[in-house]
Amino acid sequence: MISNQTAPTVIIGAGIIGAALAFELQQAGKQVVLVDKGEPGKGASFGNMASIAVTEFMPASRPHTWLKVPGWVLDPEGPVRFRPSYMPKLAPWLMRFLWAGRPQKVRELEDAGMVLCKRVYDDFLPMLDKIGMRNALSEQGCLSLYASEAEFKADRDHLNMIERMGIKSPVLNQAQLQALEPAISNQIQKAVLFPLNKSISNPYLLVKTLIQQVEKLGGRVEKGNVVGFEIQDGKVSSVHLKNKPFIACSEVIIAAGAYTARLSALLDESIPLETERGYHTQIQQSGVELKHSLIWPAKAFMVTPTAGGIRIGGSVEMAGLDADPDFKRAKILVKRAKIALPTLNTTNAQEWMGHRPALPDTVPVMSRSEKMPNVFYSSGHGHLGLTYCATAAKLMTDLIVNQPNAIDMRPYRCGRW
Repeated sequence: MISNQTAPTVIIGAGIIGAALAFELQQAGKQVVLVDKGEPGKGASFGNMASIAVTEFMPASRPHTWLKVPGWVLDPEGPVRFRPSYMPKLAPWLMRFLWAGRPQKVRELEDAGMVLCKRVYDDFLPMLDKIGMRNALSEQGCLSLYASEAEFKADRDHLNMIERMGIKSPVLNQAQLQALEPAISNQIQKAVLFPLNKSISNPYLLVKTLIQQVEKLGGRVEKGNVVGFEIQDGKVSSVHLKNKPFIACSEVIIAAGAYTARLSALLDESIPLETERGYHTQIQQSGVELKHSLIWPAKAFMVTPTAGGIRIGGSVEMAGLDADPDFKRAKILVKRAKIALPTLNTTNAQEWMGHRPALPDTVPVMSRSEKMPNVFYSSGHGHLGLTYCATAAKLMTDLIVNQPNAIDMRPYRCGRW
């Protein structure tokens, strides 16, 4: 049997969080085995909105969010959709979500996200350079659209938070907006430019490239479904795959996105992680030329030029990991996008659904297990997996190799509930 000292580090989850961490750990001298039940990068990382969204760390739950929940439940086209059959199972998570929005808590959660976002490019750009993908990052940022002064005022809480972060975000009038993006409808009265919210030309290619680099450094990928762990002397000594040999390990990092809670339960460790089911529509011949990504807060969608076309996504569906997709959610987003982009051609369109990992307070878990000293978690990054990937990889590597962390990691601990 391989000794615990010479066994590899096993990372469960080969999406953008796991791939970036594997790359960082291999460079730090660890031998990594990446385990995923599917093809690497084909989960939530395949269909994300390709955005480095450094302004989007605001906790989803706010002091008055509870007032909106009845409307969300009743509105089939609302920004958040709850499947009635899933509500009993969702209820404990939903209560934690609403509790996270109390006034005395919100600023603390904003600060936890802000600390990560402030260092994103310090970590992300060197990672891109090392793997030869710096040119995959756009030069342009993101435009936040407003059809009326009322919509602009409704987004003031978000804009104030960005100002507090120190990001300069100019307000554009209609003429300035049209000069930047002529395809945008004249129904849009103003916009705010987020110059740091750049995008990636192909997020799936980014994951594939990271994994290729991991393999070049001596790591490997193992396809398999994790069904258990062997415990020896109070530590995980091997990972069990269904119908495959055990994988001996020195450490285990669970970076399995929306499936993390199922795996932590095998270690008798409860993490209140749900799935926000996200939808996108990829259009390859859209008839629209865009330089910037777009968000329309009042309509709850985003448009990004990526993967050889444009991608329309957004919205949230709470229905668990096992329910069939409801692609009406994707069609709603396209319908709204056509208001902002009236010449949009949707003939050649492909719909997709994936599982974002959602924690009640919108702050990721990046910590050592409180049950097993050689188990770590990096999950719950929500809509910001791509944004946080290099930063999470740096912080987790320091934690795993027992180096001092550059920031206070207590806000991200797995037992904070």
